[in-house]
Amino acid sequence: MRIINAKVYGEDGTFQNKEIFIDKDRITDNLTSDDECLDATGLYAIPGLTDLHFHGCAGYDFCDGTHEAFEAIANYEAANGITTICPATMSLPEEILSVICENAATYESKSGALLIGINMEGPYLSVAKKGAQNEAYLRKPDLAMYSRLNELSGNLIKIVDIAPEEEGALEFISTISNDKVVSIAHTTADYTTSMEAFHRGASHVTHLYNAMLPLGHREPGLIGAAFDTPECKVELICDGIHIHPSVVRATFQLFGKDRVILISDSMMATGLPNGIYSLGGQEVQVLDKKATLTESGAIAGSATNLMECLQIAVKVMGIPLEVAIQSAAVNPAKEIGIYSDFGSITAGKVANIVLLDQDLNVKAVIIKGKVFNHSDK
Repeated sequence: MRIINAKVYGEDGTFQNKEIFIDKDRITDNLTSDDECLDATGLYAIPGLTDLHFHGCAGYDFCDGTHEAFEAIANYEAANGITTICPATMSLPEEILSVICENAATYESKSGALLIGINMEGPYLSVAKKGAQNEAYLRKPDLAMYSRLNELSGNLIKIVDIAPEEEGALEFISTISNDKVVSIAHTTADYTTSMEAFHRGASHVTHLYNAMLPLGHREPGLIGAAFDTPECKVELICDGIHIHPSVVRATFQLFGKDRVILISDSMMATGLPNGIYSLGGQEVQVLDKKATLTESGAIAGSATNLMECLQIAVKVMGIPLEVAIQSAAVNPAKEIGIYSDFGSITAGKVANIVLLDQDLNVKAVIIKGKVFNHSDK
């Protein structure tokens, strides 16, 4: 395939008018002129997005743990320009997490977005900052349990979330941080404890500002510690509900474009109308894109996919398009170690490309060199 007349997002973070050549499932330097030609006049060509923290969409939850659920999620995500996915678990009993991991290991990405990892969000989290996590299943960090789950997943776990103030957490971080991204999450950790966690090898913060102590001028907490740790990346939910636009803009100024990762944190209601749904075995009410636990009123993920978050960041919050693309496509791919194959339109990489119009609507999605066609959008 040859894509012509597109404004192509390059590795330097700028758009250039250039042709894209695809040979089978990979981007290449050149092809013969008689290959299939796709005219992208007036369109942006950007790398397929990577969502490394979301729970579900289209009526399915990753924790359903079935190949049917994985496929439905993958097709919805692909239709919306998210071409590689690292869905998150919830705090659940080990026997349920085991089934999820085992079925993820045997799942083949035949259509839709490519399942390239698991984000293990819980159960090693703080009760005080549990958010929409089910308190009944929270527990102290357990290396043996984690090892069993990782083995069942075929080493598919990419991110492990943890509250560093919990008993045994710092030792846990020291043990696994050479092999996995350790993310500080759902925590009451102060600045000193957070800095110790980063010193031990943590390098990521789960949905910045949510389920943690606020940034204070005398006690900067996790947010201040993350700022003071240059290698730390921070997740940001730009659904227009979790974080005020002013704070989003300030975060990009504070951390810089190389350290912010856009996520959706979406749950099963994403792509569906208002109604009653579930997350982690708890009832969730969704009204006008806001998802809350019916029992406590706590925000329970989002009902907005990652492409919509990118659109909101640019069109509502004033984040430059080039910066938003980097945060939704480049940075997450680098963070979970898949940038050698994904995250940029570069010769040798997998041909996962999204064509957007000037209003940032998805006009075409190419996955592994083929135009994706699916009715779920």
